[in-house]
Amino acid sequence: MSSTTVTVEGRLEGSVRVPPSKSYTHRAVLMASLSEGSSTISNVLFSRDTKATMAACRSMGALLKESGSTIQVEGTLPRTPEDVVNVENSGTTLRFMTSAFAAAPDGYVVLTGDTSIRRRPMQPLLDTLKELGVEAWSTRGNGCAPVVVKAGGIAGGSAAIRGDVSSQFVSSLLISAPMAKRETSLVVADAVSRPYIEATLTLSRLFGIKIEREGFTRFRVAPGQRYGRADFTVPADFSSASFIVAAVGLAGGKVVLEDLNPSLPQGDSAILGIASAMGVRVAQGASTVTVESDGDSLKGGTFNLGDTPDLLPVVAALALRSETPVEVVGTAHARFKETDRIAILASELSKLGVRIEERPDGLKISPGGEIRAALLDAHDDHRMFMAFSLASMLVPGGIPVVGAESLDVSYPSFLEDIKRLGGRVESA
Repeated sequence: MSSTTVTVEGRLEGSVRVPPSKSYTHRAVLMASLSEGSSTISNVLFSRDTKATMAACRSMGALLKESGSTIQVEGTLPRTPEDVVNVENSGTTLRFMTSAFAAAPDGYVVLTGDTSIRRRPMQPLLDTLKELGVEAWSTRGNGCAPVVVKAGGIAGGSAAIRGDVSSQFVSSLLISAPMAKRETSLVVADAVSRPYIEATLTLSRLFGIKIEREGFTRFRVAPGQRYGRADFTVPADFSSASFIVAAVGLAGGKVVLEDLNPSLPQGDSAILGIASAMGVRVAQGASTVTVESDGDSLKGGTFNLGDTPDLLPVVAALALRSETPVEVVGTAHARFKETDRIAILASELSKLGVRIEERPDGLKISPGGEIRAALLDAHDDHRMFMAFSLASMLVPGGIPVVGAESLDVSYPSFLEDIKRLGGRVESA
């Protein structure tokens, strides 16, 4: 497998149009696919993950017509697909579509994906679907894909769901519960990544769905609802933007991030406050964020990323420039992403001579000597690759990083954007 080396000589300068949000693309495409009528989704992210959701929606009967960055969607009630549903590397697709296919009138649906997907937990969702009258099970009996769902409709009723493993379980149920035969009452324990649940609720309202709630612990959904048509423009992705923010913080420079919409819930907008606390200068405009840094040492601190686990790799990269320790807490659920991100960060960054302590729910990274060069393996995880590319900027001549192919999951143009801002990217 080839490796990629990223180096920066001088400052990063310029502007970047941040890619569309992966999370909002998934939700908007699925809700439009479940709607009555025709919906227009603009500024769509076309990535490996979101294409998996589009393919799954087509397999349940929705008509999706692509034109540039826009998709016209003719919605439908779910039907049983003709073949196995391959979600590729997309945990969001697997979890959302498992519940959605339960609303099909009859038959069985099999959902599976790549090696990573077949290790990611599904049992909490399967258990809760059983409480709601849906038969769904793991074919290997290990709580992971492949998953079989018996269609026939969602009965509804009262159920509970663990929220500490993934907020996607909660969102999956909230998206499908409006199609249930009777009222659904959902109790959520220890919800993490709450801004993602908020994003689900925000889009549900746009598509005409009514969900009553008590914070993030109780939800009540009336039965027999149908999604209405809606037009939606996907906002730029703060998750992707966070890596550019960190690049400026590490290498120095001044970069304008374009098309960021702070009005829609995105938990990873927290990177702006974190970067500012660490010493990066951040200025927010109506739809832009300007990030500026001298490339000097940053400040450490303790950061609870319970609601924003995707920022764990970003903060770990920023810690490499910190003059005092950086502690990340509250991210035990980051172990259930594409990789065990806590373990991978600890093992790979330690190759560079970084003093790093792996903890059950996070990391402690302490300043030490110079970072040394070593081959880093992103383990086919897009966010690991971007984080390790940031580390590469800190070493003269750079660090070879394996796994650039994973970028198509969320930020296909990441390396091109780094080059556009003044970085150098070499493949070997």
